Amino acid sequence: MGTLSYQQARRTYDRIGSLQDSQRFYEDRATALVLLHGDFGSAESVFEFGCGTGRFARRLLEKYLSDTAHYRGVDISPTMVQLAQDRLSSYATRADVILTEGEPPTGEPAGSCDRFVSNYVFDLLSHEDIRTVLREAHRMLRPGGLLCLAGLTSGTGFTSRIVASVIGWVQPKCPALVGGCRPVDLLPLLPESQWQLQHHLKVVAFGLPSEVVVAKRC
Repeated sequence: MGTLSYQQARRTYDRIGSLQDSQRFYEDRATALVLLHGDFGSAESVFEFGCGTGRFARRLLEKYLSDTAHYRGVDISPTMVQLAQDRLSSYATRADVILTEGEPPTGEPAGSCDRFVSNYVFDLLSHEDIRTVLREAHRMLRPGGLLCLAGLTSGTGFTSRIVASVIGWVQPKCPALVGGCRPVDLLPLLPESQWQLQHHLKVVAFGLPSEVVVAKRC
């Protein structure tokens, strides 16, 4: 399956820039469930893999995290990092946004967070990279910490199945046309020996199916 290279992903999302926020019409329903079930009020340290424009992080800091909680986000796109830094500037003392090369976060310290978040990123990655990111998430999370994910997935009804099939058909042929995204089912990628499922739901907005997973680190 043809996924974007890290360099292609950087160019794509540098080009999209602030237009990424227009995806909220279908993303917000899923990310609202991440916020609802992620128990962020008790979090001390949140790591977000693929923070984009910082819109999710802003909501976290404004409404869910305590005044002492720390946020750290990373992204492959310089444009996205700048947008996120600007959006989170009023929280600069406890929110960091870092530019990376797009690889899994192998350089982050073990046991450094109690929430690992990634929204609409796994649907860009190869299955090999997804598995590597999940291994790193398990390493980075403290015991009992939560993995919080949302992303495009296979459909749950006639319309969403057709939409997901079209995206899945286009993506290998011209990944840039769909922003590199394709439907991914997350549950089969989470080993039961490492993750205890807390919440799982597929939701559909405007025909686009998304999957929400919250799992506790074993």
